[in-house]
Amino acid sequence: MTGDALEIIRQEVENNPVVLYMKGSPDFPQCGFSAQAAEALKICGVPFKAVNVFEDEEVYRQGVKLYANWPTIPQLFVKGELVGGSDIIIDLYKSGELQTMLQEAADAA
Repeated sequence: MTGDALEIIRQEVENNPVVLYMKGSPDFPQCGFSAQAAEALKICGVPFKAVNVFEDEEVYRQGVKLYANWPTIPQLFVKGELVGGSDIIIDLYKSGELQTMLQEAADAA
């Protein structure tokens, strides 16, 4: 793991209002948790950057876990801050908080 990997992730989360690190893509998720997280974000209708952690194992699959100090994928960042993984994303979606959070991030961008 290099500092370059963490710098790449830092730039992504700081330069994009909403970033989802996931296994696969929103249209072709490669695990159930990533599928649920991406679907919740898509339903909210706010643009987000999705990063397939399989595209670069060193940078994304391992680097994002170190960057966020969070052991699992998917990981959602909003306005540069880690929101959490699949369970948290789904809980926020069900409560209506995710829509508000995402809309505020999009409006501020």
